[in-house]
Amino acid sequence: MNKFVASSILMSGAGLFAADKIQQKDYNVLFIIADDLTATAISTYDNKACPTPNVERIAEEGTVFTQAYCQFPVCGPSRASFMYSYYPHATRNFGYNSGRKNVGPDTPTWSQHFKNNGYNATRVSKIYHMGVPGDIYKGTDGADDPASWTQKFNSKGPEADCAGEAELLSGNPDGTKVHKGMGGGTAFINVKADGGDLFHSDGKTAKKACELLKELKDEKFFLAVGFVRPHVPFVAPKKYFEQFPFKSMVLPEKVENDQADIPKPGINYKTSQGTKMSIEQQKKVVSGYYASVTYMDTQVGKVLDVLKKEGLEDNTIVIFTSDHGYHLGEHDFWSKVGLMDESSQVPLIIKVPGQKPGRCNSFVELVDLYPTVASLCGLEVPKHVQGKNITKLLNDPSKKVRDAAFCVNNKGFLLRTEKWSFIQHGEDASLGMQLYDMKKDPKQYTNLAAKPEYKAVIEQFQSQLKDKLQHVRETGIIHRLPPKREKKPKKKKSKKH
Repeated sequence: MNKFVASSILMSGAGLFAADKIQQKDYNVLFIIADDLTATAISTYDNKACPTPNVERIAEEGTVFTQAYCQFPVCGPSRASFMYSYYPHATRNFGYNSGRKNVGPDTPTWSQHFKNNGYNATRVSKIYHMGVPGDIYKGTDGADDPASWTQKFNSKGPEADCAGEAELLSGNPDGTKVHKGMGGGTAFINVKADGGDLFHSDGKTAKKACELLKELKDEKFFLAVGFVRPHVPFVAPKKYFEQFPFKSMVLPEKVENDQADIPKPGINYKTSQGTKMSIEQQKKVVSGYYASVTYMDTQVGKVLDVLKKEGLEDNTIVIFTSDHGYHLGEHDFWSKVGLMDESSQVPLIIKVPGQKPGRCNSFVELVDLYPTVASLCGLEVPKHVQGKNITKLLNDPSKKVRDAAFCVNNKGFLLRTEKWSFIQHGEDASLGMQLYDMKKDPKQYTNLAAKPEYKAVIEQFQSQLKDKLQHVRETGIIHRLPPKREKKPKKKKSKKH
């Protein structure tokens, strides 16, 4: 077995590192997750154009992970993955569901494990997949897992169907104003909304989370708070848009023939060309995204204020993250799904009472949250988890727990090391490959996969990927699932003459 597998695969699982400085105790847990938030869009990760002072409040007392990765850059499978601490290929869960059907009734999720150990496990808004704007507009549960919660609350909001100034930016090359309800959950729509924070879903989510902190302060709780911004449509009160005039937005560098050396499956499903967006419209998308981020950040601040006011800071672990990253014009790509860094990397901050703040450059993954937080709270970590206990990074951010991060989408695989980003499309590489030298080419402009001098590097990564997938499947539940039935081709009906 090669070095990568030994260090990055077989060491995963429960109880790998014991907390030797941070005291294990029955902490409360406040888990805050944004939707479609890329690390490159918040000031905690050095974006000076988009201030996020409330996320920074968590960072000032916690550990900021600079190389955290999701396991699937789409909402549904990413959220199911970290809630079970299972990689998608361990469960064959690649869709917009909770994963319960494949995992079975006896496998506890992250919050369910806390519930089973005497915690009140409460969800506010989107933790498992919810359709945005659909489930938010209707106030429905989406692909929730009822077994995960003691109680749950949805935050119904009008989304783009509200009073205000709306503009459809994608698929609208002439910039004509259109009905703000058009486009569903994929089109770029800016809505400079009338009314205040509480009129919209995230304002209601913050309000309910604050009420729950007051109600639950005398019992152990696992409170999961899911904000839906900056997911499209970019809906926020007008005052947030005023902070980001589109003319002042700076787009990523546009490199001639940037997409020419990227295999077809590596071209994002949304590009500047495909969405027919002008430069002005692209800048408006960035403006709308930043406005939504700032609105979300303000709601985070309200929750943190009540946590402090109620005297809960000293016994509550606070986690802030996103389900995946997001392209904002890099390579003329927009949105999620792809495996390049902007889409696969996530912000992640963990604050444990009494810890020293720091920035950690070790690779970590969202599947690591379950075993880490369970261990910090003195709970036995279930044997099924595939993430690592990263507690030692909270004690000493200079340490490492992984040599590489692993992320997948429907047909592709990412192995991301300090030196390389390797992306393979198809298990047999038949759909193409991408290789980037992240030391010399951190923006991933030059694909080296086809160059003969990198053949040995490619072969090494292919071997590592094969071993990784085998291990993930063998240690997951995939071997307990019935084999997929191949669809038989339908017989053609004979034509009657």
